[in-house]
Amino acid sequence: MDDATWNTIGRLHTWLAEAATRPPREETLLRILKLSEEVGEVAQAVIGVTGQNPRKGTTHGWQDVQDELCDVIVTAMVALRTLTPEAAEVFTTHLQRVADRSLDGTGPAA
Repeated sequence: MDDATWNTIGRLHTWLAEAATRPPREETLLRILKLSEEVGEVAQAVIGVTGQNPRKGTTHGWQDVQDELCDVIVTAMVALRTLTPEAAEVFTTHLQRVADRSLDGTGPAA
């Protein structure tokens, strides 16, 4: 992720922190739980794309799924920033570990 992305995440974090009305620990827990809500919206969009609810039929498009996935990513990034001001570094380090173990040539695609 580039600096502009993390700068925007920092601004969103600040905006949420300034609007907070609960004790800090509760705000942090609720921000993390917000991920479950967003993932549920992805599932709802996929169900809507595939028409799996016969009562409702096809209610969403793949663009809706993409938008909801983006909401999950943003929400996770803000939650990570809530836990640590070094969110960008934490993410970059973790992504490198995932890439190292997944793309080292020994996985299923090798």
